[in-house]
Amino acid sequence: MPMYLPDGSRVCAFVFLLGAISQGALAFSQELPDAPSVVQNASFSSTEGSDAASDAPKSPDTTSPGSSDGKFLSRWAKRGLRDQAGIYTAPFHLSELGWAIGLPVVTLGLIAIDKHASGALSRNGINASTDITDVGLFATAGAVGVLLLDGETRGDSHALETGVLGAEAMANSGLVYAALQLITERQRPLHGTGRGNFFETSGLDNSFPSGHTIITWTAASMIAHEYPKLWVKWLTYGTTTAVSVTRFTSLQHFPSDAVVGSTLGYLIGRHVFHAHCKAGLSAAYSAKIAQENTVSISRKREVTDVEE
Repeated sequence: MPMYLPDGSRVCAFVFLLGAISQGALAFSQELPDAPSVVQNASFSSTEGSDAASDAPKSPDTTSPGSSDGKFLSRWAKRGLRDQAGIYTAPFHLSELGWAIGLPVVTLGLIAIDKHASGALSRNGINASTDITDVGLFATAGAVGVLLLDGETRGDSHALETGVLGAEAMANSGLVYAALQLITERQRPLHGTGRGNFFETSGLDNSFPSGHTIITWTAASMIAHEYPKLWVKWLTYGTTTAVSVTRFTSLQHFPSDAVVGSTLGYLIGRHVFHAHCKAGLSAAYSAKIAQENTVSISRKREVTDVEE
């Protein structure tokens, strides 16, 4: 029997996200108050400068528990809105020009051949492909949960940050996924005429983009950025690539659905990492700091030479 249950799979994933975000938010607020990040242009460019000011650690006060809870929720709501604003405004920033042009071009090209690609697939391996996608989804998202719990249990700030930011990034991806699903309303390969027509369905169980790929690539992107070791990248991105391919071979999505979901997931994970990571935890952060400092020093020398 195949593992795939369209509704049950999504419900389980949603429950996991809610639990991870709730636990992560609590741990994050107690152990890892946001610190200023000097990385502003390495990911989705956004107005993150105000993030440090609003999220800076506060001195102890005597406010009531109810008031503290209200401030806590308000802080995270504002943080989420800033993340969403950064994601949606990213295509308008020069640093993201390549992605802003390349992704739509590739997507339009794939949409043109989607129906032919899906029509050429055999129906024999659908169940196996579907099982692989579900295993990949829960393994990758589950890794974020494991890191979060491990960080809380052992007091490992790096693992805790990975779990918290991974859950936060997946929540952001979920919002983007829902918005695109409601806007595009695309039929799945095995629905309707099989041509993947847009604006033909309703709800959140449509084809564009792939929910499995956007969530798995978001989680993998966060883990790979937090632990930028070669074997980690091979493991995380290899797993997510398998998910992307099997979403197509299981005839749950067209190629364009999988590519868009994968790309957005990677970029959102990268964005949240650079927006909220803490100095001294990830080697990727430290390397970026060194690169930014080198560029800054070079520019200062150029200005000095011109003035002289």
